Amino acid sequence: MEYRNLGTSGLKVSTCCLGTMTFGEQNAEAEGHEQMDYAVERGVNFIDTAELYPIPPKPETQGKTEEIVGTWFKARQNRDKIILATKISGRSSMTWMRKEDVPELRITKDQIDSAVEDSLKRLQTDYIDLYQLHWPDRPAPIFGHRPKREEYDVEYEGFANTLHNLEEHVKKGNIRHVGLSNETPYGTMKFLQAAESSGLPRMQSVQNVYNLVSRVYEQGLDEVSLRENIGLLAYSPLAQGYLTGKYRNGALPKGSRKQLFERLDRYEKPSGIKMIDAYVALAEERGLDPAQMAIKFCDTRPFTTSTIIGATKMDQLKTCIDAFDMTWTEELEVEINALHESLPNPCP
Repeated sequence: MEYRNLGTSGLKVSTCCLGTMTFGEQNAEAEGHEQMDYAVERGVNFIDTAELYPIPPKPETQGKTEEIVGTWFKARQNRDKIILATKISGRSSMTWMRKEDVPELRITKDQIDSAVEDSLKRLQTDYIDLYQLHWPDRPAPIFGHRPKREEYDVEYEGFANTLHNLEEHVKKGNIRHVGLSNETPYGTMKFLQAAESSGLPRMQSVQNVYNLVSRVYEQGLDEVSLRENIGLLAYSPLAQGYLTGKYRNGALPKGSRKQLFERLDRYEKPSGIKMIDAYVALAEERGLDPAQMAIKFCDTRPFTTSTIIGATKMDQLKTCIDAFDMTWTEELEVEINALHESLPNPCP
């Protein structure tokens, strides 16, 4: 397992990060513990979770994922061996995430205070290594949504103010470092500018969707990552399972996320299906596992710090972690890019 610097934090994280959003929904506590045990055996030292998880989000299960990570820490007594990342949810109507009565979920001082306290309790720890803003407090072009002109006039929590509120927890020792998720080049640079001009905590990473059929990160954020030392934590490297090939020709495996939740429409446009099939076919022609090719693609980008994998079964987890040992060739790079150029980003 290779390890890379997490921004300017001084922390070194494994290039493979274990995602946990199935813990508490598709995976029971014992299965979550088994996955974390195996990942650590393979050299993974980086685990990502969120107050929102498991997915799909609902009041009955919210926070269960952090609880499962917390019981694992308690049982294994290994908190100091793990770099733990979690997230505070951004602006939304999911107010059931707060124990206080709030009109809207926001990234404000009071809600940061409440969210940090609740996450620490569930995780059974007194510090979080990387605390990320799951999505912005402001309306922004994310999750495939393009805000209307009037939405840009909506009041939102300022960049410097947010960093000031996070800094309080950094000073207390509750949080070691901060990061972004589902962020744009504009938002990333504004946070970096605010930190530099006011001596506030610096964002260390950007956790955004990145995969063979969604390379939007390369439209500005790649340069930000390389020039500003704020690396990508690539999530959904398998395009929610589509790049494994398991949904080809209309297949619907029992127990799959599509069969259980029908939440994968981002990858079901005709152009997306066409390109997913093309990438899976390329892997098969080259004698490669399609999932491993897709994961290794993310891992080999110069702006990627770590690629977040997730699995519901142990054989899937092994396949994903094995991908990081795969050899990436110049020939494969040329073929991948030729496919991309034929129909760029069909699933933004």
